[in-house]
Amino acid sequence: MKKFILFLLINCLITSSLISQNLQSPEQFLGYEIGTQFTRHADVVNYFEHVAENSNLVEYSTYGKTNENRQLTYATISSEENLKNIDEIRKNHLSNAGVNTNNSGNQADKAIVWLSYNVHGNEASSTEAAMQTVYELVTNKKEWLKNTVVIMDPCINPDGRDRYANWYNQVKASPYNASLLAAEHHEPWPGGRPNHYLFDLNRDWAWATQVETKARLKIYNTWLPHIHVDFHEQSINDPYYFAPAAEPFHEIITPFQRDFQAEIGKNHAKYFDEKGWLYFTKERFDLLYPSYGDTYPTYMGSIGMTYEQAGGGQAGLGIQTTEGYELTLVDRVAHHFTTGLSTVEIASQNVEKLNSEFNKFFQNDQLSYKSYALNGSADKIAALKSLLDLHEIKYGATNSGKIKGFNYSQNKQADFNTNENTLVINTNQPKGKMVKVLFEPNTKLSDSLTYDITAWSLPYAYGLEAVASNKLLNNTQADSYTSIVNNASNASGYISKWDSMEDARFLAALLKEGIKVRYSTLEFENEGQIFNPGSLIITKSDNRTLKDFNTKVIQIANEHGRQLTAATSGFSKSGPDFGSSEIKIINQPRVGVLRGEGVSSLNFGEIWHFFEKDLHYPITPIDTDYFKNIDFSLIDVLVMPSGGYNSLLNEEALKNIKSWIKEGGKVIAIGDAVGSFSGKEGFNLKENKPEIKKDTTATANLIPYATRERESIKDLITGSIIKTTLDKTHPMAFGYGDSYFSLKLSSDSYSYLSEGYNIAYLEDSPEVVSGFAGSEATKNMKNSMIFGEEQIGNGSIIYMVDNPLFRAFWENGKLFFVNAVFFVNNDTYRLKI
Repeated sequence: MKKFILFLLINCLITSSLISQNLQSPEQFLGYEIGTQFTRHADVVNYFEHVAENSNLVEYSTYGKTNENRQLTYATISSEENLKNIDEIRKNHLSNAGVNTNNSGNQADKAIVWLSYNVHGNEASSTEAAMQTVYELVTNKKEWLKNTVVIMDPCINPDGRDRYANWYNQVKASPYNASLLAAEHHEPWPGGRPNHYLFDLNRDWAWATQVETKARLKIYNTWLPHIHVDFHEQSINDPYYFAPAAEPFHEIITPFQRDFQAEIGKNHAKYFDEKGWLYFTKERFDLLYPSYGDTYPTYMGSIGMTYEQAGGGQAGLGIQTTEGYELTLVDRVAHHFTTGLSTVEIASQNVEKLNSEFNKFFQNDQLSYKSYALNGSADKIAALKSLLDLHEIKYGATNSGKIKGFNYSQNKQADFNTNENTLVINTNQPKGKMVKVLFEPNTKLSDSLTYDITAWSLPYAYGLEAVASNKLLNNTQADSYTSIVNNASNASGYISKWDSMEDARFLAALLKEGIKVRYSTLEFENEGQIFNPGSLIITKSDNRTLKDFNTKVIQIANEHGRQLTAATSGFSKSGPDFGSSEIKIINQPRVGVLRGEGVSSLNFGEIWHFFEKDLHYPITPIDTDYFKNIDFSLIDVLVMPSGGYNSLLNEEALKNIKSWIKEGGKVIAIGDAVGSFSGKEGFNLKENKPEIKKDTTATANLIPYATRERESIKDLITGSIIKTTLDKTHPMAFGYGDSYFSLKLSSDSYSYLSEGYNIAYLEDSPEVVSGFAGSEATKNMKNSMIFGEEQIGNGSIIYMVDNPLFRAFWENGKLFFVNAVFFVNNDTYRLKI
C-alpha cells in the first residue's frame, strides 16, 4: 500500500513537472517580444488557453460574447489546492459579506483580487501586460497564490481593441514612426475607445446597458472581490497615475478603503522609485460617479482603483512626447505589469485585514435613509426591477399607508401615499450602500471639481414618484410579472395606452409588420374608459386590406405584454371619434442618422443602440463624408447627434435642409447639434448670452493662476438634474405630466422660441434638484428652452438641448425621443411611392 501511494505521488510530481515544462512565456508562444506589436484578441485568448492547459494554477472560462462575436473571458489564478476548493472559497467569501448564508461554516481566509484590462479598446497596453502578469504569477510568484485568488479579465472590450489594433497594424510604418505627425498617431472616427455600439464601457457598470457589462456582472457578483483594478491609459505626457484617488470621495467610502488605497499606492511607488519611473496620485480621478470600473466595485465593498498609464490610441508602438522623450509600448506594458503584481503582493500580505474590513463594509445600520418607496406605472417599475436584478439588489412591495420622508417630486420633506403596487428597496441588505448611492436624492459633494456627472438618482431617471424614509419599511415579496393575454374579437379597432418604452416597442413592431396605427391628440372616452392623448388606435378600416388583421394585432400585443381595449365602435362618448382629424395616422418614418467626422461618436452610438436594441426599429446611418450629396427624398427624419457641424452646414447645406423641411422633412438636433441652427437665417433659434457686467475700474484678469480651474466651474454644468415645465398638450410630451426632470449635461442655454413650440422649458427660477450647477450657469438658464419644435413649411426641426438618450440609462427621457420621431408633425409626410 505504501509503495502504491509513493508511486502515485511520484507520478503526480512527474505529471506536474511535464505540464510546467510545456508552459511557454508570451514571447515564446506569440513569437515576438511583448510590446513590439499589438496582439490580436484571438491570439490573447489562445495564449490564456495555453496557460490554463499547461498550469495547474489557472482556470480559464468564457463568460459571454460581444456584439461582434468575440469571446469575453476571465482567468482564475491561485494555488493548486485553492483551485480544487475554489467554490468553497468563493462561498466563504460571499458569506463574509452576508450575501451567501448557505456555506460550510468555514471562515474567509483568502484575499480576492480582480484585475480588469482594456476597457477602452485603444488603451491597449494593458492586455499585453495581462499576458505577462499571468505568466509571472504562475512561474515566479506562486507563494502569493497560497492565500490569494486572482481573477483576470484580459480584455473587457475586445471589439474596440481589435478595431484599434487592426487599424494601427494597417497604417503604421515599419519600423514604427515616432513623429507626432505620423498617420499612425491619428485614429480615424470613431476610434477604438468604445465598444461595438460606441459606448464607453467604463461608464456602464451601474447602468449595464451593454452585452459586455451584463455578462461581466453575472460573474462579478459571484465573487465581489476585495480589490478591483481597472487598467487605463491617458495622454502621452502624463506618466502614470495610481491610487489614492482625488476628491470628491463618496461619503459611503470607508476610512479603511481610503487608507488601503494609499497603502497600495505606496507599494507601487516603491517599485517605480527603484526604476526611476515618474507617477502621480491624488489628482483628477475621483470616486463619485457610480458607473466606473473603480467606483462600482468600491460601492460593492472593494478597494476599487483605476491605474492610468501615459499613451492611449495616440501612442501606438512609440511616440515622441512633447517633453522630449520617446514613450514606447514596451514601457507602457512594463508599468502596468509592475502595478498589477504589486497589487497582488500587497493583497497577499494583508489577507486578515482585508477580510475583517470587508465584513464591516456590509454592515449598514449607519445609513440615514432606511428605505426608498416608489410609485409609478407598471412598465416603469418593471424596468427598474430589471436593473436591480442585474445587481442582485433585493426589493419588495409595501402598503404602509402614508409615509413621511424626502419626497423626490416635491424636492422636500413631504407625505407619500403607498398602495399595493408600491415598490420598496431597503438598505438593511448586504448591498445597502449601493442602494444608497443609486437612490439618494442628492449626492453629497466634498468637492465640486469632478470627473463626470454629479447626479443620477434612479427615481428621477425612471420617472417614478418616490420617497426616501428614515424608517425601515415592512415589505413583502414583490409580485412577479403576470403575462397579458388578449383575445381576438370582431372589434372595429383596438386602443392601447401610451406612457412607456414598452408601448413604444409595441408601436414599432406594429409598423414593421405593415399595420397602420393612429394616435389621439386629445383625451377621449370609449368603452367606458378614459384614454389620454398619445393613446394608440389600430382600426380595422385602416387595415382592411391586411389578412388576419385581428390575429396579427393580438399576437403582437401579447408578445409585448400590452393590454388592448377592443372598441366595438369608433364613436367616442367624449372627445374625438376614430375618424376625427385629431386622431392622426402614424406614417412609418424612414430615419437617417448622421455619423462620421464632427459627430459625437458616443451620441451616435446611443442613438444607434436605441433604435437597434431598445426600440427595434431600422435606421439608415449617413456619413458626413457624403452628406452634402445625399438624396433627401429617401428619408423622412434626419437625426443629428451632438457634434460640431459648422464646416458641414455651410450656407448651401442649410438652404438644402431648409428646403427639405419645408416639403415635410423633419430634423431632430441633439445637444451641441442644436447650436448649429442658432442665429442662422431662416431659423428662429437664439442663444441666451451670459450677462456681461461692465467693470469701470479695471479690465485686467485678477484671478490667481492657481485657482483658474476652480473659478471656471461657476460657468459649468456637468450633469445635474433640473426640473422643467412641460406643455403636455404637445405631441412630443404625450405620456408625460406637467413637469419632467431632465439630466442637464451642459450650460448651453437658448431663448424661448417666439415662432414655434416650447415643449420643455425653464422659467425664471430654475430648480436644480440634484447635482452641481455653477452659479453663473444657473443664472443663464433662466427662461430657456430645453425641448422645442419649430415648424418650417410642412415640416419641423426639433431642438433637444438635453440629450434624453444619454448613456442609455435615463429611461424617462426616451419617450420624448420616440414622440419626436413618430408623433411630431408625422401626418404631413409626402406620399411614398
